[in-house]
Amino acid sequence: MNSKAAINTGNTLYLASRSPRRVELLSQLGWGCVIKPADIDETPLAGEQAAAYVQRLAEQKALATGRLLGSVDSPQAILAADTTVALGTQLLGKPADEADARAILAGLSGSVHQVHTAVALLFNQKIELAYSCTHVEMMGLSAAQIDAYLASGEWQDKAGGYGIQGLAAAWIKRIEGSYSGVMGLPLYETAALLRGQGLSVL
Repeated sequence: MNSKAAINTGNTLYLASRSPRRVELLSQLGWGCVIKPADIDETPLAGEQAAAYVQRLAEQKALATGRLLGSVDSPQAILAADTTVALGTQLLGKPADEADARAILAGLSGSVHQVHTAVALLFNQKIELAYSCTHVEMMGLSAAQIDAYLASGEWQDKAGGYGIQGLAAAWIKRIEGSYSGVMGLPLYETAALLRGQGLSVL
């Protein structure tokens, strides 16, 4: 999957994420990437709201990858993103295990919840942020439906315990906002960040 970015500036785009979905979404903008994730503490701060949380983590991920590459002042473009699901004031990240995923999905059943995604671009000694919030209405789920979804394994490594691009698409009645943002990388906002730094994008 790792490849050189398809841009006309001669720079390489580094993706501070292991997410294959983000790699796929970047390819829709005509970009390849080198995967260079950095592990950071993703614990929410006391009283931290979802919007502030994802923006803080996206920025920290970009800066951490910059340090791994040798310098945050390097001319290399580094893109990072973070996504969380919010049900009211409760932040729902990636499930710790199947039991956690079951509890999360039971809570989201029949809900209108929000998917918050932030994108950070570190380039030419400056960092820029973009943010997307999408409202998602999910149908009521039976215990059997949740069991079948858990058995599929799709819940793993996904904020809120589900992926809108997979089997759970059949549960989503309506969204208001960015579909790609729910997947983990809002393309409109990401393209705007890249354009703003003079990087090639349609």
